[in-house]
Amino acid sequence: MNPLRVIGRGVLALLQSVGAIAIFAGRAVLGVVRPPFFPGQLMGQIMQIGFLSLPVVGLTALFTGAALALNIYTGGARFNAESFVPNIVALGIVRELGPVIAALMLAGRVSSGIAAEIGAMRATEQIDALKTLSTDPMRYLIAPRVLAGVITLPILVLIADIVGIYGGFVVGVNSLGFDPSVYVRNTWDILERWDVISGLIKAAVFGFLLTLMGCYHGYHAQGGAEGVGRAATHAVVSAAVLIFAANFLLTSLFV
Repeated sequence: MNPLRVIGRGVLALLQSVGAIAIFAGRAVLGVVRPPFFPGQLMGQIMQIGFLSLPVVGLTALFTGAALALNIYTGGARFNAESFVPNIVALGIVRELGPVIAALMLAGRVSSGIAAEIGAMRATEQIDALKTLSTDPMRYLIAPRVLAGVITLPILVLIADIVGIYGGFVVGVNSLGFDPSVYVRNTWDILERWDVISGLIKAAVFGFLLTLMGCYHGYHAQGGAEGVGRAATHAVVSAAVLIFAANFLLTSLFV
């Protein structure tokens, strides 16, 4: 085949996918802001996405903060800069690792779950049944999940920041010989309000992206059980890629 034709076909397919996702995202946002609203669905999704994700996010943040403190201490020792461990751990967790790690954990847990759930509803024609009952699937299924992701992920990230800094504190005090009061003071002095706010803004964007990808791939799932599994896989991969891309763009804006 003509190589240019193959490249062009791939580019057109990519643009078509981007356009379809953009239209789907616009419809989801309209479903969030326009009535009718479904508060019961929203509260249920907040429990599913937020509360049930606390253990995995907390444990991940704890071990990430602990490992980060050890690595920074090892690298800083080569330049006699061990005293900067609390500062770098706090900034690294709050500005980057807290939002990204929490979002990736939810991409694996939430995006795949949403895609599988909505994909199964598509395969069993439950979405078509909603339409025959004059219920808009975008408002009933998609909007509550997207809004729940935007609401809950900043809360989870705030908890992950606290737990991750505490993990670095435990390692710094018990393994690296830091004085507890000095560690806490250095952590408190280095953090500014904008550091926390920028991380929470990232978290809201990541929450939108990961729930949107789960909803999009589940809503367009085809092929029965095999299609549902394929939709869950695509949701996790696309959510992870978009999280890293959005993190780079947002970091460039916030610096």
